Amino acid sequence: MLGLGIGGFIDGIILHQLLGWHHMLSGWYPGNEHVNMIGDGLFHLGCLVIVVIGVLLLSRARPAPLKEVIGWMIAGWGVFNLVEGLIDHQILGVHHVRHGSGQLLYDMGFLGLGVALIAFGLVLARMPAVGRASRPGAKGEGHE
Repeated sequence: MLGLGIGGFIDGIILHQLLGWHHMLSGWYPGNEHVNMIGDGLFHLGCLVIVVIGVLLLSRARPAPLKEVIGWMIAGWGVFNLVEGLIDHQILGVHHVRHGSGQLLYDMGFLGLGVALIAFGLVLARMPAVGRASRPGAKGEGHE
């Protein structure tokens, strides 16, 4: 959940606000800045709700190594890219990563980044722990 929400914030802040490549509804309402600003605001509000849910879930979860938490967050960001890229960019045409020439290439790059983030996040989250727990005599090893 944290990765989904944070991925949405990264998309909205970088692509919508800083680069101005698109807005949440720019494929349906091109040139209508008021509607697009409201769409972006609702999108960011949804991202905030998802992050808050993620924090609440994390607070109730078992303690986990930071590497694992970061790995799952990165994988969640990748899931955001895939879902948002497939539904909003390809199926609904709500917007594209960057409208105009090369539009499909930008959209495919966004999806490719999503796949790469998922793969990297899963590898990071599932890497065996190195450090205290792997040393002889560390907590949980032979201390009954």
